[in-house]
Amino acid sequence: MSTPYPFTAVVGQDDLRLALLLNAVSPQVGGVLVRGEKGTAKSTAVRALAALMPETEVVPGCRFSCDPAAPDPSCPDGPHESRPGARRPTALVELPVGASEDRLVGALDIERALAEGVKAFEPGLLAGAHRGILYVDEVNLLNDHLVDLLLDAAAMGASYVEREGVSVRHAARFLLVGTMNPEEGELRPQLLDRFGLTVEVKASREPDQRVEVVRRRLAYDDAPEEFAARWAGEEAAVRQRIMAARELLPSVRLGEGALLQIAATCGAFEVDGMRADIVMARTATALAAWAGRTDVLAEDVRQAALLALPHRRRRNPFDAPGLDEDKLDETLERFGGQNEDGDGDGDEAGNDDGDGDGDGPGPGGGPGGQPEPGDGPPGDGDVTARPEADEAGKPQAGPGGGAGERAPARASEPFRTKVLSVPGIGEGAAGRRSRARTDRGRTTGARRPRGALTKLHLAATVRAAAPHQRVRGRSGPGLVVRRDDLRQAVREGHESNLVLFVVDASGSMAARQRMSAVKGAVLSLLLDAYQRRDKVGLVTFRGAAAEVVLPPTSSVDAAAARLESLPTGGRTPLAAGLLRAHDVLRVERLRDPARRPLVVVVTDGRATGGPQPVALAGRAARLLAAEGTASVVVDCEAGPVRLGLAGQLAGELDGTAVTLDELRADSIAGLVRDVQGAGTRRAA
Repeated sequence: MSTPYPFTAVVGQDDLRLALLLNAVSPQVGGVLVRGEKGTAKSTAVRALAALMPETEVVPGCRFSCDPAAPDPSCPDGPHESRPGARRPTALVELPVGASEDRLVGALDIERALAEGVKAFEPGLLAGAHRGILYVDEVNLLNDHLVDLLLDAAAMGASYVEREGVSVRHAARFLLVGTMNPEEGELRPQLLDRFGLTVEVKASREPDQRVEVVRRRLAYDDAPEEFAARWAGEEAAVRQRIMAARELLPSVRLGEGALLQIAATCGAFEVDGMRADIVMARTATALAAWAGRTDVLAEDVRQAALLALPHRRRRNPFDAPGLDEDKLDETLERFGGQNEDGDGDGDEAGNDDGDGDGDGPGPGGGPGGQPEPGDGPPGDGDVTARPEADEAGKPQAGPGGGAGERAPARASEPFRTKVLSVPGIGEGAAGRRSRARTDRGRTTGARRPRGALTKLHLAATVRAAAPHQRVRGRSGPGLVVRRDDLRQAVREGHESNLVLFVVDASGSMAARQRMSAVKGAVLSLLLDAYQRRDKVGLVTFRGAAAEVVLPPTSSVDAAAARLESLPTGGRTPLAAGLLRAHDVLRVERLRDPARRPLVVVVTDGRATGGPQPVALAGRAARLLAAEGTASVVVDCEAGPVRLGLAGQLAGELDGTAVTLDELRADSIAGLVRDVQGAGTRRAA
């Protein structure tokens, strides 16, 4: 077994370490979601925490890690006899992104259940994580139904497996930790709310701290055991402190003043539901226990708010998580009549060992507890920065732009759009856009299983086994079932797609009011893509060429940011835009062949620049249509005289054209419009 990197040797990342330790003290806090850029010690800190946790006492031979002092009465391996327990290290179970539902919750042997009437159950990862840590790296890339299952188990403390009338229940209480890079996509707000705490991590920009990170990592890689031995004293001290805080936790008093501050804070920040209040109360109590106190102070409430509320304030995917600390301090001061001992700064939480600094008490007693340098204000260096022109529509040169380039226009308010779906039935990743054969949904038929059986079609299985009962010597009431009789249920649900936006940013689209409406429409489609769990990409064309502004990604936020900073001006190389889209789709088919694409061309249909621009655009459109690419053209043509060029382009694409007004879900054109695929040309 490899030697883990010591938890106390992690440089900086105070909020991350504190959030993990608070959950180690009180698992009822509800877990941690760690958001941040790659290479910021997210996974290192989580794996190091497992080695830091006290050992767990379990019933010998129990696959579900029952506590000998209070075994689970419904444990599938029970009932357990009273006997001495065995001690083992705290389990760290990692859930891979590509895991199946059976791997997560466990699987029943359907054949034995039908033929013998026994519950032959193979435990899943949730059983292995009981009384330990369940770590999900890249949790934002996990299928939604798997996220739902593990969060439900974390909330209820139990896992239920129901298959064709056979049910198994077992305890599943664990510390849930998820890590994610927001650039690769966001979690739905409903799922964000299920994580107790969240922390944002980023690499330090301070040279001295970066040097220390590199120095320690190189020393660990050269001699892991020697490096861990140097930190053994600090590790033992923190482990002892966790145990002391656990023992003190039941004695911590959450006074009426602190409760009032918690409720007032959640109300002031307009947090939905009551989960935030409960999580804040548990976090503040754990903070007091961690500090060695039996009373919750104002600084505990403040720190709890900074950890428990930012991710619960997102109203749509384009909102950055965060908390206005001035408003927080004002609320705590206003409702802090009974908590006057705390100054609300979070700098003095009763720690006397030097592990608190900055905005809250630090997590570790050791040399690794340097404070993270002050982060810049939200949006520093963000691509969403939007320069404003001095005069609306005034030409303004920019990076790589010419004299005809205009400053980016602000997007108009987004709206609810019609459902644009790909025709036919696909087999892509589960989502909410187009029809597909999936693991979840309504049952439409049956087939022989390919590999392990996951969803039994009971009626089809009985029909397959029934003609052979006499030959198999059936003598009792039971049905003799062989493996060849089993039938897998075929289910139809919805899949996610790759929505590739091809946006005209040429001079013909540059009128600021018009471009504002166009960006608002694309932003609305991006919001729809986020809700339907699609991947998105963005290609723009203007001047003399087309550019892949954003390669296909699950991060709708990134697409919205690129769109917002998009300048306009120059000629209209429509053919270049369509050909660039074709190249992007060709590469994506190799990477993800099951995900069907939907091309959304946002243009007025004009094509200028180069020889025969209109003919070249038509040939490029027919190339996409010949490959069966579903497409829709959003017609942005305005004015009293309309040429209908966007409609002609849609015909070449074998797709459909909609105006900006028709794109709205509340327009009279209808609520659902299926995009026509290749070979289904529109009637003249």
